[in-house]
Amino acid sequence: MCHLRFSERLLSPVSLIKCGCDASAARNGLNLSGRRNETCQHLSNGEICAACLPASPFSPPSLLPPTPRRGVHGPSGSAVFFFSGSERSENFVNCVGRSGKAEGAVDGTQSRPSRSSRPSRSSRSRSRSKRLLRGRRWVMTGQRLSLLTPLAVLGLLVGLADLSHGFAGEDEDYYMQQLLLTREQFNRARAPEKPAASAPDMDERRSHDPTKKAPKVDAGSGRRTGKNAADGKSVKTANKKSEKSKKSAVKSPTSISEGDRQYNSMNEECPPMGLETLKIDDFQLHASTTKRYGLGAHRGRLNIQAGIYEDDLYDGAWCAGIDDPLQWFEVDARRLTKFTGVVTQGRSSLWSSDWVTSYKVMVSNDSHTWVTLRNGSKDLIFVGNREKEIPVRNILPEPVVGRYIRVNPRSWFHSGSICMRVEILGCPMPDPNNYYHRRNEIITTDNLDFRHHSYKEMRQLMKVVNEMCPNITRIYNIGKSHSGLKLYAIEISDNPGEHEVGEPEFRYTAGSHGNEVLGRELLLLLMQFMCLEYRSGNQRIRHLVAETRIHLLPSLNPDGYEKAFEAGSELSGWSLGRWSNAGIDIHHNFPDLNSILWEGEAKKWIPRKMFNHHVPIPEWYLSKNASVAVETRALIAWMEKIPFVLGGNIQGGELVVTFPYDKTRSPGVAREQTPTPDDHVFRWLAFSYASTHRLMTAANRRVCHTEDFAKEDGTINGASWHTAAGSMNDFSYLHTNCFEFSMYVGCDKFPHESELPEEWENNRESLLVFMEQVHRGIKGVVRDLQGRGIANAIVSVQGIGHDIRTASDGDYWRLLNPGEYRVTAKAEGYSIASKKCEVGYEMGATSCSFVIGRTNLSRIKEIMEKFNKRPIKLPVRQLQVRRTREMQPGT
Repeated sequence: MCHLRFSERLLSPVSLIKCGCDASAARNGLNLSGRRNETCQHLSNGEICAACLPASPFSPPSLLPPTPRRGVHGPSGSAVFFFSGSERSENFVNCVGRSGKAEGAVDGTQSRPSRSSRPSRSSRSRSRSKRLLRGRRWVMTGQRLSLLTPLAVLGLLVGLADLSHGFAGEDEDYYMQQLLLTREQFNRARAPEKPAASAPDMDERRSHDPTKKAPKVDAGSGRRTGKNAADGKSVKTANKKSEKSKKSAVKSPTSISEGDRQYNSMNEECPPMGLETLKIDDFQLHASTTKRYGLGAHRGRLNIQAGIYEDDLYDGAWCAGIDDPLQWFEVDARRLTKFTGVVTQGRSSLWSSDWVTSYKVMVSNDSHTWVTLRNGSKDLIFVGNREKEIPVRNILPEPVVGRYIRVNPRSWFHSGSICMRVEILGCPMPDPNNYYHRRNEIITTDNLDFRHHSYKEMRQLMKVVNEMCPNITRIYNIGKSHSGLKLYAIEISDNPGEHEVGEPEFRYTAGSHGNEVLGRELLLLLMQFMCLEYRSGNQRIRHLVAETRIHLLPSLNPDGYEKAFEAGSELSGWSLGRWSNAGIDIHHNFPDLNSILWEGEAKKWIPRKMFNHHVPIPEWYLSKNASVAVETRALIAWMEKIPFVLGGNIQGGELVVTFPYDKTRSPGVAREQTPTPDDHVFRWLAFSYASTHRLMTAANRRVCHTEDFAKEDGTINGASWHTAAGSMNDFSYLHTNCFEFSMYVGCDKFPHESELPEEWENNRESLLVFMEQVHRGIKGVVRDLQGRGIANAIVSVQGIGHDIRTASDGDYWRLLNPGEYRVTAKAEGYSIASKKCEVGYEMGATSCSFVIGRTNLSRIKEIMEKFNKRPIKLPVRQLQVRRTREMQPGT
């Protein structure tokens, strides 16, 4: 025989792929492209020819096997191929028959000369001696080959075993475009029913799965349950013990690598690859043509937003330079990936209407040879978008494996151009060397509940935290939403339910925009973390709980969240669930106190007619007919009831921390730096969060949408970003003592559940550090001579045009940067006291208390009110007559 016989059962899919063979098509002599390939012919007993084997287990095999020039059949009728000397002769093993004569030479010539031309007798004698020498050489060669053949067999077997595991992390370009499963993998995979046509999963304010539920497959026997059970019957092996051993090998955790454990099934639901979350960088995105740089492939990310003016740098989609069906948008996964779906949007624009209505999907492993997904004999056409904002998700009929994926637009809006924003659903294939897992992924060690919670699940989770830590937690609600859902908050303190003198109040709120769900989950994770760490004896958490009264309100807009939660992370879009059920943006639904304060300053009413702090709410806003959300009214009552010192509202869609003022002072100006009197303090506190976040201050991070906030150290004055009247930050600063910030914690408003552990690691330290900043500055108590606390006393700092007031017990907290300050305390009916207070760099507020006495006028008023007496007022004429009589002598 002139070939090596290897059982097909010993060949892994990777080995067949590397030589260009398809296990399912090789029996018919077909390669991956569907063309006949004689080098991939199988033998009658299920063996495969040696030409389909790799050259060496240690060198990368060629993408396609060498092309045979001619071939003959060996003694057993099996095919034996001959290759020219210029081609790779390593891809086959030249065997020698038992007679010592080769059945074919390497160069394809015959082994004996033609009988038609015989030389003379003398020359024949000389040639006979040469043939004897040649025969001896052939015999010696055959003996050597007979010794080398077993070694070659062992080397090839070792190479096959190494290829099936080692080449995945070395050079993915040699993989095929589709994954070929072994029998054990196929039995474990749940093959779905192939639909006749692709049905998109569109967000019509609901989320539904377009594919039917796949029939279940028994992991051991490969038997399906359901109507198609007959089609999925597996052939039972005679040796049941070997079958059991295979099952145990599959189930054993030590039989596969750590990367293999992540791979459960071919039909598992894959998360987004990360175009929206920026895990896929710009260098991984390519396109056939682009209209201009601002509409390049790097802008073709799901939910990316364009600037107001749509300049050349930041537009809202990838747009092709030519509108024809030859255009494509490509994503390089940089590793072998199982692709399961595509999500598309149109162009984000205030002025244009561009979207793709249908497209094809192609997969490749080397970016040169592409395989188009097909539905039988036709290319599969996926239904695209109907308008430019609502995302449309298409699940692939069957998962496909490759490194590159392309979206090929076939039709588009008749009045627009080829423009689209894309997200790819995909799972990275097992990495035997665990290279990517070690290098790129963020691992958390916190044992928390990393998933998205519905309203009911959120309430249950808060109850579990309260039951785990009943001594330091308390659950309460501040009101109800438009649909009647309670706005739950949890308090974390060493004495929950009580305001302790000298202990500052801190708050975190989230979910004012219902579709910005990351903040909601971060607060749920924070309360779990603090409870567990407190129980485990973490001194940092114990000190924070003992010295601070912390309030966490995870969902200000539960009605909007339920809408976004029902649609899902990929289909909620940019605005679904943002507003309340009444259609109101809760975060910007507060009264505009900036205009009232600035008008008073212009008319010089401060401080004679009005104060520079605690600006009152106008009467029209308090009326029942005002367009004020019930959630906003509940929030204002909560803010007035508790003397908060510092607060943060967590939002999404960007990576930045904003601080007041949020409204520009100059009328009609969209962007303008509008600082507060405490601007230096606001910048310090904002930087404390941004600098400890893993991404906000990273100089090499990509811009989320249009603004590069890394230039500002991850912080910005709200009005210099975009003006907004009636924001929660401005209202909190002008109406209460609380310094309020907005933390935009991610480019993706609604990240996939799989992203939550990494997002928690990004924000955990920032959340803790910002809470600790409530102990910056000065604190104290303003008391009278009897030691009683004075409520509503005004505490002012020289050089800062914004005062604060004491709480009901007379205690106060004033956030200040390190330095020396002249502080004054005053109250109605009391004298004024002043002193110098120094703030250090170390953590902890400086004590700065005051004792002030009553004025004489206030004491007289108090005595007269106590005894219900009033001063006697005589007419002026009577008073003059009385004084004249007293002055006369003798009277």
